[in-house]
Amino acid sequence: MCAQCNNKKLHVHSAQPAMAGNTSVQVENNRADDCCSTGSCQTTASASPSSNTSKQDMDIGSDDEPASGQPVGFKIAKITSAEVTPTAETACESTGCCSSSSESSTCSGDSASATSIADNVTEKSQDKSATHSTTMSWQVGGMDCPSCASKLEKAITGLDGVISAKVMFATEKLVVNCESDSMAAQIINKTKETGFTLLTTKKGEEEAPKSLLKENLPVIFIAIMMLVSFVLSKQSETLGLAAFTATTILGLIPILRKAVVMAKSGSPFSIETLMSVAAIGALYLGETAEAAMVLLLFLIGEQLEGYASAKARSGVKALMALVPEEATVIRPDGTKVKVGADELKQGDVIEVAPGGRLPADVVLLDSAASFDESALTGESVPVDRLAGEQVMAGALVADKVVRLKVTSAQGENAIDRILHLIEDAESRKAPLERFVDRFSRWYTPAMIVLAALVVVIPPMLFGQAWDEWLYKGLTLLLIACPCALVISIPAAITSGLAAATRRGALIKGGAALEELGHIQTIAFDKTGTLTQGKPVMTDIVSWDGDEDKLLRQSAAVEMGSAHPLAKAVINAAEARGLTIAEAEQREALAGRGIQGITEGDLLVLAAADRMPQGVVLTSVQTEQAHQLESEGKTLVVAIRNGQAVGLIAWRDNLREDSAKAVKALKAMGIHSVMLTGDNPRAAAAIAKEIDIDFSAGLLPEDKVKEVELANQKARVAMVGDGINDAPAMKTASIGIAMGGGTDVALETADAALTHNRISELPMMIALSKATLANIRQNVCLALGLKGVFLITTLFGFTGLWVAVLADSGATALVTLNALRLLKFKSND
Repeated sequence: MCAQCNNKKLHVHSAQPAMAGNTSVQVENNRADDCCSTGSCQTTASASPSSNTSKQDMDIGSDDEPASGQPVGFKIAKITSAEVTPTAETACESTGCCSSSSESSTCSGDSASATSIADNVTEKSQDKSATHSTTMSWQVGGMDCPSCASKLEKAITGLDGVISAKVMFATEKLVVNCESDSMAAQIINKTKETGFTLLTTKKGEEEAPKSLLKENLPVIFIAIMMLVSFVLSKQSETLGLAAFTATTILGLIPILRKAVVMAKSGSPFSIETLMSVAAIGALYLGETAEAAMVLLLFLIGEQLEGYASAKARSGVKALMALVPEEATVIRPDGTKVKVGADELKQGDVIEVAPGGRLPADVVLLDSAASFDESALTGESVPVDRLAGEQVMAGALVADKVVRLKVTSAQGENAIDRILHLIEDAESRKAPLERFVDRFSRWYTPAMIVLAALVVVIPPMLFGQAWDEWLYKGLTLLLIACPCALVISIPAAITSGLAAATRRGALIKGGAALEELGHIQTIAFDKTGTLTQGKPVMTDIVSWDGDEDKLLRQSAAVEMGSAHPLAKAVINAAEARGLTIAEAEQREALAGRGIQGITEGDLLVLAAADRMPQGVVLTSVQTEQAHQLESEGKTLVVAIRNGQAVGLIAWRDNLREDSAKAVKALKAMGIHSVMLTGDNPRAAAAIAKEIDIDFSAGLLPEDKVKEVELANQKARVAMVGDGINDAPAMKTASIGIAMGGGTDVALETADAALTHNRISELPMMIALSKATLANIRQNVCLALGLKGVFLITTLFGFTGLWVAVLADSGATALVTLNALRLLKFKSND
């Protein structure tokens, strides 16, 4: 797990180095070498994650650099985490590759890439001052609503020795960072006291599903006792009074016990406390039947809350269920062995039969096979994959028995990454959600004071009966419970996030979901965003008459680059059967091109408007370049030993749904603009096809300036896919990454289009607007019902049982209303 951001996905932090020293991963020619092989094996931990992208990050290949790739030997600082071992030294002893110190984590084998937060397994993390701590995690049983998660979090955080505790309601997970793993027993006991259970995900230790009878036993028991009490009250008033009293006391004991625990844990104004005070007050007033009815309605309301919350979490559970528990591994000697999915390692060869799901991210070893990826991508038609192509975990094998090689480490497959982003999203509360949290902190105490005044003032100042106003005060106390208000926004946000995920839009938290609903302008990167990001070389013009030499030398300079334009040149050279020898002294010219020495010549591939000083094209050559650009093609000028010798042109075709997306956004009143580093003529040709405004010839810093200017007039979203887009995405009100983009872009972004369908963008915005509307409805329901019953209580029209019905009913109503978002359908 990353010590900087608690992310268990292998990833890149685009931040300034937190500590001096070598980076933990050396990347050369777009290949990541094992950290120990570079001679430096250090995990860098930062006190707080930074979202600033370094200049070096900005210079890596993009559409701003028409033919450039990264030069040999560039470095990316990668935050990794080492698998926990009894001592720091033993991790190195296993490989003998590196030494450890108090400020460096060591790595070995697969553990160097990234480690998952395994349940009940401790992991060492470090901060900037080299303080050691232990992280433990469990599944939590018994949570009915987000307020339950908040109560447990507060209780665990209050323990001595606990540094931090986080409860993820959506995935029912507790992650605790504490001083020592010896605190595990103490944390488990505290959780039990709070009314929840901690479970591991190991086989045989999972929570057994409760039967419907057992789950509703408390409600059934109190209901039967209520019925018996009612029958006895018809026979004898005394017996009825005693029976109702006994029913109330028996039903109140577990609630009162939980209220005491909550108060000790820092939640004195919980619904259990309010319910206990109201029931005891009703017994004091002799309203035994009403006290018992209050408890019965409360228990029914709790069950309804639990059901509604379980429905809200069903999407996450379905996602978790996509990964099978076992897999068939084929050993080197050909034997087949069944192993747990959590025992798979990178490089393992597995076999999956038709109808089976993939337990990890894999590459296909067979010549071809068909996979149903609908659970992950929404595409109903099975997808055909060829040998060497990657397939995501959770995909269903459609046609035959296949052999595949595992490529993902534990905790890093596609499903794990989505789950972790969902967990991370819970910590990113929307502004509205944060406001309600703050509001509820003083709202409940204020209402308790108001209830006390209602009880005291009329009898003392106006000579009213104490019993009557004590009853009204108790009723007001129950109405004051903020459960419905507190859950109104998280329920809508969670449902909105789940609905977006089903459509292939991953939104990282409530803040991003809320912000999407206010967007007025969307800035698009061109290459890989509006276009497919798979350019093909369409033209090569040699002014010295030797096309093969020009193509061969250009491919030699582009060798090793990950840039799609570079790959297109190499593919074209290979298609002609040309022999390519990698150029020497290759150097990327940031935002301009690339150069290298090949066959004794210095060859520079540069954008036509950014050629080296002193290089000038003739009028005929310029006309040829303009003609290609007017066709929407990207081109570079090939300059050999200071002399322009030819042109290379590419065409990156538009995505099929780009025009549809821009049209839909325009219909929603949202302005769209394309920001690209491509030449103005090529950009104009593309923009004309989809009817969008554009700014061309932009370097990464120019994109940032464009977004800053747009931000002054309206709220701006930036959509991109490359490292060069990360600064602009961070500058915008909200950044949206294409799912096939770079890790830096994905992590910088606040949302991602995981299916690479730009047409889902209008859906995301429409869903955000629907979620905001749902939140307003929920808040009105929660506060409206309380307001109505507050007035009717003061005038004596409603009693305790109606107050409970108002509270539980409002909570159930806002939750069910939020669940409507799960069936959201946009009008596009």
